[in-house]
Amino acid sequence: RAPVLLLADHAGRAVPRALGRLGVAEPEFERHIAWDIGTAGLTRLLARRFDAPALLGVYSRLVVDLNRALDDPTLMPEISDGTVVPANRALDAAAREARLEAIYRPYHGMVEHLLDGFAGRGVVPAVVSVHSFTPVMRGLARPWHAGVLWDRDPRMAVPLIAGLRADPALVVGDNEPYTGRGAHGTIDRHAVARGLPHVLVEIRQDLIATPEGEAEWAARLADALKPILADPALYRVE
Repeated sequence: RAPVLLLADHAGRAVPRALGRLGVAEPEFERHIAWDIGTAGLTRLLARRFDAPALLGVYSRLVVDLNRALDDPTLMPEISDGTVVPANRALDAAAREARLEAIYRPYHGMVEHLLDGFAGRGVVPAVVSVHSFTPVMRGLARPWHAGVLWDRDPRMAVPLIAGLRADPALVVGDNEPYTGRGAHGTIDRHAVARGLPHVLVEIRQDLIATPEGEAEWAARLADALKPILADPALYRVE
């Protein structure tokens, strides 16, 4: 019933059988390079908390990254955080198109379908994109517990940052550990393009790597999002 759509682009690490394991050792699929650890459970808990639909990407981003534009060189990465992906080297046009047709386009088509459904009911939904990030990247430790990514629309991001920072024990990044400025991912393709209120939140993966961590952060995010989503003025196209 909530006027909210939850998205988790990197919730899974499946690989189509025809691609084997992409030439990548099995332990690598436990790492952040293959998926956003913890986001599937966290997003499902938020969906239940808010009574909102959620769309989860179940295929590994090593196959195709749903949060990339079609012309992004990391759409089907040849190397990820030092790990080579042999099956992604020298991909021909037919192989790339097969992945797009099987995985990428159906996912984004479903986002469009869900948003069209809201529009058909006369509802302007808020879009919340859920991701996780690794505690260490390229040898650098990341101090943030969570990060909020945004560009020109502050309607959800600014109050969410404030809400999370109300807990003095948390280190909350404003466009950290990545920036949302000038991005060309799922949020930009769908929410920004339609003028919908939106936010992308990143949780450090070690904090949501267990069911207990997922539940703790689902409650924390729900508490921070609740007053934002309760404001009727949020639900307008800008």
